[in-house]
Amino acid sequence: MEHNSTLEFTVERTPIVSIPQSNISNIRYMFQEINQLYLEHKPAAYYYPIKRLVDITISSIFILLVMSWLTPILALLIKLSSKGPVFFIQKRTGLMGAEFNCYKFRTMYVNDEADTTQVSINDKRITGVGKFLRISHLDETAQFFNVFLGQMSIVGPRPHMVYHTNYYSEVIPYYNLRLEVKPGMTGMAQIKDYIGEINGERELRKRIQWDIYYMKHRSLLLDMQILITTGRKVFIKAADFISKKD
Repeated sequence: MEHNSTLEFTVERTPIVSIPQSNISNIRYMFQEINQLYLEHKPAAYYYPIKRLVDITISSIFILLVMSWLTPILALLIKLSSKGPVFFIQKRTGLMGAEFNCYKFRTMYVNDEADTTQVSINDKRITGVGKFLRISHLDETAQFFNVFLGQMSIVGPRPHMVYHTNYYSEVIPYYNLRLEVKPGMTGMAQIKDYIGEINGERELRKRIQWDIYYMKHRSLLLDMQILITTGRKVFIKAADFISKKD
C-alpha cells in the first residue's frame, strides 16, 4: 500500500529595512544600485560620431583662431612670473583607465608635489599670474589639444591624477565606473560647483554621483546645456575677480 507524503516548508518573511535619510546613507544606497541602473541607458547611435565631430570642430577652431595668439601672450606672462616651462604636463586617467598626458598652462612654481598633492585655495605654490589663469580657467584651454587628439572630450567627467585614481578606486565603491566614458574639460560635477580641490571623501562621492548621472543621461542636448552653463559661470567668476582688483 502506497502513502502520499507531503513536504512542508516554513517560509519566513524578511523584514524590509528602511534606508536612513541622511546624505551619507543616500549616497551609499545610490552606489548599490548604480552597477545595474546606469547600464540601462544607451545614447542614440548618432551620439558618439556627432559628439566626436563637435569635439574636433570646436577644438580645431579654438586652436587656430584663439590659441594661435593666446599662447604667446600667456607664455610671456608665465615666464615673467616664475622660472619653468610654459606648459604643465601631468599624467591623468582617461577612457577605460588609459593614461595620457594632460596639458595645462603652468600656474604654479615648479615643485616636487605637483603629481601627488592637490592645489588648495590659498596654495603658496600658485603664482600671481597663475591665480588669474585658474579662476578664469584659461590654464585649461591647453586641453583643447587633448580634445583634438581624442584623449578627452569637451564635455565629460574631469580626468583625475593617476595617483588619485589609484587611491580612490580602492576606497570609493564604483569609482571606476566614471572611467567608462571619455574624460572632459567640463562636466555635470563642475556646473554643480564641485570644482578644484576635493575636500574629503564625502565631496568626492558627490562628484562621482554627478559623473554617473551624466553617464546615465548623456545626450547632445545635455552636453550643450553643460557648455552654456560652464561659459556663464566662468565669465561671472572672471568678472568678479577683475572687479575685486579694481
